[in-house]
Amino acid sequence: MLNDALIRLVAQRVMEKVNEYNTFKIPVGVSNRHVHVSQKDLETLFGEGFQLTKKSDLKQPGQYACNETVTIRGPKGEFEGVRILGPVRKQSQIEISKTDSFRLGVRPPIRESGDLEGTPGLEMIGPSGTVPLHQGAIIALRHIHMRPEQAAALGIKDKDLVEVETFGERYGVFGDVLIRVSEDYSLEMHVDVDEANACALDNNDYVMIRKK
Repeated sequence: MLNDALIRLVAQRVMEKVNEYNTFKIPVGVSNRHVHVSQKDLETLFGEGFQLTKKSDLKQPGQYACNETVTIRGPKGEFEGVRILGPVRKQSQIEISKTDSFRLGVRPPIRESGDLEGTPGLEMIGPSGTVPLHQGAIIALRHIHMRPEQAAALGIKDKDLVEVETFGERYGVFGDVLIRVSEDYSLEMHVDVDEANACALDNNDYVMIRKK
């Protein structure tokens, strides 16, 4: 039989692993294709003076899914009913997956949100007009939003790149996951549909940052 000292040691090691998991675990948000629009482009798509209307809040404070959708069209195909996310931005942006790009016929780079220089364009089509974007289509770089105190607890900082482990039957490790730190963020890792499917991830699953 195990003696008391060994039982305590095993229990201690188990609690250490539990505490490590609780410290480094990150909830997942799976991003389907979507668009962000400028006020100017919004009015072209939906009419002069149009304002976005909220369908549901997203986990990131102040961000929301809108009732409004558009069609996005590329050289080879299109997707209807693509959700707009609010609020409006200074520049319109279309976020798609690698799989989406084949149907649309474009080759967008993997970029951080807002880094649009040199990216391909797509058409956005709304009920009142069409916006031919000359650039703005990206595959979003996988990333983690967190607050400064969370980053400090993990020993990481804004713009760091980390490795993230998933769990379950399709266990995997994501490399080059961008850390984004702000007082305005809520803890969440964002992956696109392709990445989520590769590791069988759903919204609100947990992943874990690998310790350095």
